[in-house]
Amino acid sequence: MRDLRIIFMGTPEFATATLSKILEEGYTIVGVITAPDRPAGRGRKLQESDVKKYALSKGLSVLQPSNLKNEGFLSELKALNANLQIIVAFRMLPKAVWAMPEYGTFNLHASLLPDYRGAAPINWAIINGETETGATTFFIDDKIDTGEIILQEKIAIAENDTAGTLHDRLMYLGADLVVKTIRQIEKGSVRTEKQKNTSSLKIAHKIHRETCEIDWSDSLEAIHNKIRGLTPYPAAWTNLVNGKDKITLKIYGSSKEKIAHDEKIGKVLVDNKVVKIAVKNGLIHLLEIQLPGKRKMKTQDLLNGFKFDRNAIVT
Repeated sequence: MRDLRIIFMGTPEFATATLSKILEEGYTIVGVITAPDRPAGRGRKLQESDVKKYALSKGLSVLQPSNLKNEGFLSELKALNANLQIIVAFRMLPKAVWAMPEYGTFNLHASLLPDYRGAAPINWAIINGETETGATTFFIDDKIDTGEIILQEKIAIAENDTAGTLHDRLMYLGADLVVKTIRQIEKGSVRTEKQKNTSSLKIAHKIHRETCEIDWSDSLEAIHNKIRGLTPYPAAWTNLVNGKDKITLKIYGSSKEKIAHDEKIGKVLVDNKVVKIAVKNGLIHLLEIQLPGKRKMKTQDLLNGFKFDRNAIVT
């Protein structure tokens, strides 16, 4: 059995679950690398990453480099004398970093690679209407999410999963998969598989604001999938024309009703405290929405103080 000395790199809560699991299993973490503190909120106070908070609570050594190629950082990293590096939700590493440890550097990715390489695999799996996804561990190489696969595990996507609910299930599935991967490396029993590149690969591009705008001419299924694939963050949005006002609405929850109708596409229908949007093969029910400068709220609560014009439409 190999005596492992692990460096862990990650930033958000998704990564913290894995770091916690590694420690629970009794492995030695000699250092944690995470993003620099960043200003956030109205007061622009510096905020520590979720991984940093957890690491400090466990008495772990934390480094927060702004430049991963900086000679000072590389010297600090080398001085930790790690022989394995584990990456979860961090950033692209230079070869000087990922090639450093004796037993390599592996990454956890929240998809069944090679599909959904990229920044937002959980969101895109739901937006694209997938019924299955999973987690993959792979050794890092000089491209993004292309290295040789170590282990994969599948998980079903439920019909009403959101990016948030799927994120949480993949977070724990991924943590378990990382520990299984560590055990193989510890025993020297790893068998990897090269990723196959085909023209039909699905990519998980970074999500921008324009990505989140709803096209109400899409199908009932596509619109519902987009809303749930962007919930709770960054949220799908649309423009509401309500009388003389044009308002940007964020939508955090929906359900779909397949029904024939003669309404104009985008027409807002309010019926018994339910807000529905007419689309070409049915109605999208808005369950939770947010007006500019307001908190998000259930639609029935919004209707207690907000009136939709009878000719209201979303565009």
